[in-house]
Amino acid sequence: MSQLTPSSSRPVRAAVIGTGFIGPVHVEGLRRAGVEVAGILGSSAAKSTAAAERLRLPRGYATLNELLADDAVDAVHVASPNRHHFEQTAAALQAGKHVLCEKPLAMTSDQSRELVAIAAGSGRVAGVAYNIRFYPLCHEIAARIADRQLGRTLHVTGSYVQDWLLQPTDFNWRVTAADGGPLRAVADIGTHWLDLAQFLTGDRVVAVLADLQTVHPERQRPLGGAETFTSGGAEASSRAESVAIDTEDAGTLLLRFAGGAKGVVHVSQTTAGRKNRLQIEIAGERSAVSFDSESPNSLWIGHRDRANETLIRDPGLLSGPAAAIASYPGGHAEGFPDTFKQLFASFYGVVRGEVEPAAARFASFADGHRELLLCEACLQSAREERWVEVPSS
Repeated sequence: MSQLTPSSSRPVRAAVIGTGFIGPVHVEGLRRAGVEVAGILGSSAAKSTAAAERLRLPRGYATLNELLADDAVDAVHVASPNRHHFEQTAAALQAGKHVLCEKPLAMTSDQSRELVAIAAGSGRVAGVAYNIRFYPLCHEIAARIADRQLGRTLHVTGSYVQDWLLQPTDFNWRVTAADGGPLRAVADIGTHWLDLAQFLTGDRVVAVLADLQTVHPERQRPLGGAETFTSGGAEASSRAESVAIDTEDAGTLLLRFAGGAKGVVHVSQTTAGRKNRLQIEIAGERSAVSFDSESPNSLWIGHRDRANETLIRDPGLLSGPAAAIASYPGGHAEGFPDTFKQLFASFYGVVRGEVEPAAARFASFADGHRELLLCEACLQSAREERWVEVPSS
């Protein structure tokens, strides 16, 4: 990964692809990180224009080519449906733009491997938007593990659970393999947990045993379409068509790490009452830590021979890396939107030449490629009902 410092005569500018749930999140995060947003591209010219007006952006692009031809754009954020990631990311890099892509990086590991090569030869900064790394207390865990404060990692456990697809009338493009890929709950939210577990421990998952579950073999697709995290409910079923579902709603993974630690994670998009909860616990030979994304400003620290602790997010109490991404004093909550601000600050620090690429903490395209390899191993494991080793490249 190399950097390209834009002309000093103007600030760095970005454009966002995607007008659904996560695209506007990127727009807000970019603004908060001090990056100008030149425009946005939707799935149609009309959607682009409407999103630009709603978000008060200078431009709604009619096509990808129009966006890539805009010399005012230094970087592209790819926040479109999964099936477009490979094509749009490759085109942006080849057009000389820096790229930050939402996960997954591509639909297959063959595609992600190619993107790693394209990025390496482009001279541009390239990253994947695993934002959960950028909760300050996650950086705190990573720093403590790197300093051996927990001792050797014994096991890593946790879950990532939601309820937005609990009902058979809940529908989104992600539920079909053609649009989202053959792995869904694990690939959509499970990869956030898997990326975080490997980032925190500094260790790599090398083998997996997966058991996947499709709760609703058929779902009702609203004839008018549906957005992420919107509920169709019973009313929508009278204006819907039945669709066979070929992806999983939930799954449980047993994990082996390269350093000898074991792991287990449960992923579900059909757990009533859980709106968006990632929980991870890492047990070391001296102490343990537990983080819950629904309470992201406190960290549980467990001990054997003395009282357990709760560390409240406070820059004055955190390690250097964690304090650096905590913008507010203790008692002033930071949450989901702040992770994107900090992720983008890290990414554009490299783009501007202010941060050396080796010092960046955001996920690289190589990280994104390894997530695809891990997902494919999960899918193979579930289909063949056996342990599968994760390829190294």
